[in-house]
Amino acid sequence: MKLKILALETSTEFCSVALCEHDKTIHREVLAIRSHSEILLPMTTEILAEAEWTLQQLDGIAFGSGPGSFTGLRIACGVAQGLAYALDLPVVGISTLEATAERTDRDNVVVALDARMSEIYHAAYQRQNQIWKMISTPTLCSPLRAPSLLGKAWVACGSGFEKYQEELLSVYGDNLQEIRQGLHPHASSIAALAISRFNDGTATTPENAAPVYLRNQVALKENER
Repeated sequence: MKLKILALETSTEFCSVALCEHDKTIHREVLAIRSHSEILLPMTTEILAEAEWTLQQLDGIAFGSGPGSFTGLRIACGVAQGLAYALDLPVVGISTLEATAERTDRDNVVVALDARMSEIYHAAYQRQNQIWKMISTPTLCSPLRAPSLLGKAWVACGSGFEKYQEELLSVYGDNLQEIRQGLHPHASSIAALAISRFNDGTATTPENAAPVYLRNQVALKENER
């Protein structure tokens, strides 16, 4: 079944929107810094016009559910919920870690996203029959305490490997084949991952859509730093 999916991603300094129908995807991305809330809906309007779709033609809405920027996650989730309520559509939240892994062409991927405060968001995946299986569940940790991996065929990606490369190489030096630079969560990979979840009935209602934060404290007090 060819579903028309809108995907939104605002968990990092980038803001991206994608439309996906089966194996056809169009997308846009801008370096938004702190302007996600101002540009997300205009970007959505523009890409719908480019595809010559209307909101009423959509079959579902997906968003990057986290982990990531506290404010950014709330923006994507809020817009997805608002549109889904208005259009009576199902919603799928996709892990930003899994979405980053999806951007590689490999089957064994370890992802580390910069979580600030000298920490990373971490997960590891293996692709089996075109589906990602979690080998290491999403967690918040310091780079030097990243969960161990078995084997030597891993590809690493994400902003955490760019910022804390020395520390993470001390943990994974014997496990990695390469480090892919410049990869971050993107609406196109969120759309690709969401299709199967809409098809298999695991989508949720708008009121049950929620971000995944991992960190309980958004900021540390001065005496805790």
